[in-house]
Amino acid sequence: MKDARRLLGEAFHAGSDIRTLLQDHAEFIDTLLQHLWGLNGIPQHHRATLIAVGGYGRRELHPASDIDLLILLTDTPGEECRDRLSSFITLLWDIGLDVGHSVRTLDECLETARADLTVITNLIESRYLSGNEQLFQRLREAITPAHMWSSAEFFQAKFEEQQKRYLKLGDTSHRVEPNLKEGRGGLRDIQTISWVTHREYGTMSLQELHENRLLEYDEFQTLREGREFLWRIRFALHELANRKEDRLLFDYQRSLAHLFGYTDDADNAAVEAFMQRYYRTITDLERLNDMLMGIFRDRILTQHPPLPEMLGEWYQKRGNLISVNSPDVFVLYPTALLEIFLLLQMIPGVTGLTPDTTRLIRHNLHRIDASFRQQARHRQLFVQILRQPKGITFVMRLMNRYGILAAYIPAFANIVGRMQYDLFHMYTVDEHTLFVVRNIRRYSTALGA
Repeated sequence: MKDARRLLGEAFHAGSDIRTLLQDHAEFIDTLLQHLWGLNGIPQHHRATLIAVGGYGRRELHPASDIDLLILLTDTPGEECRDRLSSFITLLWDIGLDVGHSVRTLDECLETARADLTVITNLIESRYLSGNEQLFQRLREAITPAHMWSSAEFFQAKFEEQQKRYLKLGDTSHRVEPNLKEGRGGLRDIQTISWVTHREYGTMSLQELHENRLLEYDEFQTLREGREFLWRIRFALHELANRKEDRLLFDYQRSLAHLFGYTDDADNAAVEAFMQRYYRTITDLERLNDMLMGIFRDRILTQHPPLPEMLGEWYQKRGNLISVNSPDVFVLYPTALLEIFLLLQMIPGVTGLTPDTTRLIRHNLHRIDASFRQQARHRQLFVQILRQPKGITFVMRLMNRYGILAAYIPAFANIVGRMQYDLFHMYTVDEHTLFVVRNIRRYSTALGA
């Protein structure tokens, strides 16, 4: 194990493909576990199956990741079988593997999966390792959407789980010591997309999103490259911390910056440049997650789409979302790039923009140029947004996420994702600035009352 981990680290620092490294690590652990399982003599009973689940199940195994296992049984084990299983798990701990395991009969497993979102999620990405393979196949058949957790039920539960996770972490990924796994736009969001894709299309591959035209090719590339960048950071974090670690703590940021090629330590330039790249990657992934979850909601949950309600010449309301009424609105009427955010504040009951509209905004950001900024109508619109009685913080954050603020205010583009390497500031400069705007608004409301 020591030799394998040393070779894994050497390959990482030599620039090897990160996906290959994670899969190679998982395959090494596979071989080790299969060998130890065979030595233990459990297969002689033909009643037990060793199954990889969780991140290990999907072959995303970082240096210090947990080895998540399910030991599946045909029936309640006798004393001899319990002793052998206990001996097997104890051996794994003794040789230095961080094992997370459960031991269940097939009936117990299915009963728990029907009631527990975490369990069904783990089982979706389960992988056979050793033992009774027929028992594993019975499990796989029993957990399909036809038998439990339909695509619609699974998506709704995962969406609600995601929203609760955001709130728990402060609803922002732009803290100066961010969590690259659980925060907005982090690895957990990408995993959620994969889980929902698997439940709907029967595959865990992100390639399926492009092939089914849910993502354009450049969006698919952004998603894949962003995931690989986060994987490399997480791999390096595990090495630096010598344990499982998902937070980019100050203690590790300088070392990470150097590892990723940022070496100018004058005035903390290296750290801040590396972290700005991280935050901008997270913002791209956050935007793609929002769009994909919206597309999934339309495809999976919406059996009878609401009839669009026209909002003037250029817009329409679809349920609780606003969209432009044709793909060329931003071409014919670039003012809509600002005006649509004012509508978000003014129309009661709306909660955001449709996925196709956010994609069109990204395609048309280049229309916000020097001429656009100089037009009095656009300056008035921007001030109107700031003067609305509600929704200022919500809309400003959306405008930042979709790139509008950076395009309209060039000076703001310089601070997007920029952090200050000190313990005084909690957020990136752009996020901090939006908090200031929010607080000024709250003070003005309180004074007005």
